[in-house]
Amino acid sequence: MENKSKYRFFLSFLLVFSLSFTNVFANDSEGHSSDEGFDFSEVMAHHLGDAPIFPLNFGGTIVTEGQPGFDAENHDVFVNHDGVKYHYVGGIDLHITKRVTMMWIACFFMFIIFIPAANLISKNPKKVHNKLTSGVEAFVSYLKENVVDSSLDHHGHSYYHYIFSLFFFILFCNLFGLIPSIGELTVAVSDGLVALGVFEHTPHSLHTFGEIWSGITPTGDISVTLSLASITLLTIYGTAFTYQGISFVAHAVPKGVPLPLWPLMWVLEFIVTHIARSFALTMRLLANMTAGHVMILALLGFIFMSESWMIAPVSVLSSVLIYFLELLVAFLQAFIFSLLTTVFIGTVMHRH
Repeated sequence: MENKSKYRFFLSFLLVFSLSFTNVFANDSEGHSSDEGFDFSEVMAHHLGDAPIFPLNFGGTIVTEGQPGFDAENHDVFVNHDGVKYHYVGGIDLHITKRVTMMWIACFFMFIIFIPAANLISKNPKKVHNKLTSGVEAFVSYLKENVVDSSLDHHGHSYYHYIFSLFFFILFCNLFGLIPSIGELTVAVSDGLVALGVFEHTPHSLHTFGEIWSGITPTGDISVTLSLASITLLTIYGTAFTYQGISFVAHAVPKGVPLPLWPLMWVLEFIVTHIARSFALTMRLLANMTAGHVMILALLGFIFMSESWMIAPVSVLSSVLIYFLELLVAFLQAFIFSLLTTVFIGTVMHRH
């Protein structure tokens, strides 16, 4: 029975893996003849590139197709209910993109997991309620003891909420980029039923749902990682002035620095050091959450570029191994970002 369970688990994993990535290649081939060949750049752009879904502009004017000033190559082209293309000219663009909706989805699942778990735990903290609450308590306790308390000594209580939220937000965003795109799969199933004659056409609302749940990795965008790192930067400076007061401006330079070197060291220690740390947080998370997806897409792309079944087993097996590694990286990068954030905060609490 145990072997059968392992066998079923392996088959389930292969199904999840296949749906996670091969659906991207299938979508790319729609509407293209076989003579056009396989365009790997389009697959990469579809899976890794961001795109606006819902228009949101302040102060701009709408230009529709056929009017002067309409640019068909504009990145932010939308289609209204009548099928007419349009985009905004001028103003401030704050369009809702695929990454934004995926962050909403990640936050939604965080709410439905952690709020009920927290309510159960608060009612009777000493009772083991279920596996969900046990798992949440295990994660939170580990972060509390081995990340926050170990780095901030006895000053970590004020930072529990931020560090825990940071860890789980990054973790959920990382993981949602590794599971099947529910929205795209729903549209693909509907399109298949339309081809079989079951339905006349795929509803527009279903296509919208496909764009909302695109399966894109939010932390694979520099705007997301930079925003998280910027919040950390503000927290570092806020902590420094809270614990050291205005004297942090002078105390940023370590004791014993010769006076002629003091101005240079002040610039390095007060400004450059903390900005460099935030930049490192930004690029580390971005690079790690992008590189794995690029490797998996490239390995699977070999099958379509070579158009040979001989290479399929090697490509799929290699992709599965990278996928397992990406699951580890998803947890590891969330942990590293949270740990380094806590360490950087701890370094400015007292003068060195």
